[in-house]
Amino acid sequence: MKALILAGGSGTRLWPLSRKNFPKQFLKLNGNDSLLRETANRLLSIFSKNDLVIMTNSEYQFHVKSDLREINHILLEPESRNTAPAIAFGLKYCVEQLGCTEEEILLVFPSDHVIRPDDQFLEYVQFAAGLAKQGHLVTFGIKPDRPETGYGYIKASSQSSVNSQQSKITEKSYLRVEKFVEKPNAATAKRYVEEGNYFWNAGIFAFSIRTLMEEFKRHSPPIHTILQMNWNEMISQFHQMPAISIDYAIMEKSDRVVMLPMDLYWNDIGSWDSLHDLLPQDADGNALIGDVITLDTNNCLIYGKGRLLSTIGLKDCLVIETEDAILIAKRGEAWKVREMVDRLNKSKRKEALEPVTTYRPWGSYTVLEQGPRYKIKRVVVNPGEKLSLQTHSHRSEHWVVVKGRANITIGDKKVFLHENESAYVPKSTLHRLENAGKIPVEIIEVQNGEYLEEDDIERFSDEYGR
Repeated sequence: MKALILAGGSGTRLWPLSRKNFPKQFLKLNGNDSLLRETANRLLSIFSKNDLVIMTNSEYQFHVKSDLREINHILLEPESRNTAPAIAFGLKYCVEQLGCTEEEILLVFPSDHVIRPDDQFLEYVQFAAGLAKQGHLVTFGIKPDRPETGYGYIKASSQSSVNSQQSKITEKSYLRVEKFVEKPNAATAKRYVEEGNYFWNAGIFAFSIRTLMEEFKRHSPPIHTILQMNWNEMISQFHQMPAISIDYAIMEKSDRVVMLPMDLYWNDIGSWDSLHDLLPQDADGNALIGDVITLDTNNCLIYGKGRLLSTIGLKDCLVIETEDAILIAKRGEAWKVREMVDRLNKSKRKEALEPVTTYRPWGSYTVLEQGPRYKIKRVVVNPGEKLSLQTHSHRSEHWVVVKGRANITIGDKKVFLHENESAYVPKSTLHRLENAGKIPVEIIEVQNGEYLEEDDIERFSDEYGR
């Protein structure tokens, strides 16, 4: 049994907190761990670390490696082609690289959902694996507790029509799937809840390799054709696969689909409205994060990253503050955030792509201030990590250590810098910053020059293959 975790999405619905270069799965929205780390922790209760395969892309590989240092199988999709090609790629990896047989059960999980309690969810996972062994394509449904226009739905038969051969799983109900339904309008969503046999589509699946291969052959020949290639050929032809979801490619067409309805807490945090529902709320229905003071404010989500946020007389509003952008919206209108991000992209606004804090495989940097010919950063290097050996043609740098001990190379000199010590790096001088200690190194970097963008880097040696 293998778990494929899909961690390549670049969702924009939680902008400005989520950005294209640092999407939702890497955010810490539900505690001290990223959503990706939470997903892995949940699954490691029943899977070994060698049975987890993380599906992502080259753009996010270092974020994944930073969050999941103990996971060996991190698979980089050649390009983003939606979930059907991604799952096909993961299937091929399991067969050719991990030696899985056609009887192996694959379970597919999004990387950015909140599910509680874990132990109950894992019972459903093991139950679904039993159904998959019988040749079913298993999808997971959530019994809706309200009309919701932001989710796709699964219409299931009103009575179970699947016979299990395993007595230990007959206690749970599982239903034939009649059809998959796109996100409905409010009136339709209300009707779905009233009818009782519609479920939210959780985007979680289970099937054997044999069953999925047969269904790709039957319903998606272009993907099946590329699956017949060897590993290297499939990588080179990956771009030829249709950019299509597994729902459209297989699930909506197959007659082998059953649904496992889950009775537990599930939230895909697909919008700011969803996050409001997830977070603890005060007596006035407000979910408050950060330094927030409210007066006559009800049923709002107010999320602050730094500054004091104060509100008066707000009702059913979203106020999201980051270092470089603020979003203010009505609750119920959060689905339009994607449209806002599209506008930002068309205007080539950097706020759509990068957060103020940028994460690298060695740590992170935060732009504190910038102006003509200067930029000030806070740079954090994690224990045991190092920047590339590099030069800059158009800028000099001045480093001041504020925390930890830095190992630095400047030209042919190698020295240690402790707190409140500094060093100067002239233009076109070979240099490197390292952290050989046990705590993060934090420095303030002042750049000066005629061009201060990140592409003014010539690397001579790099631990991360960039």
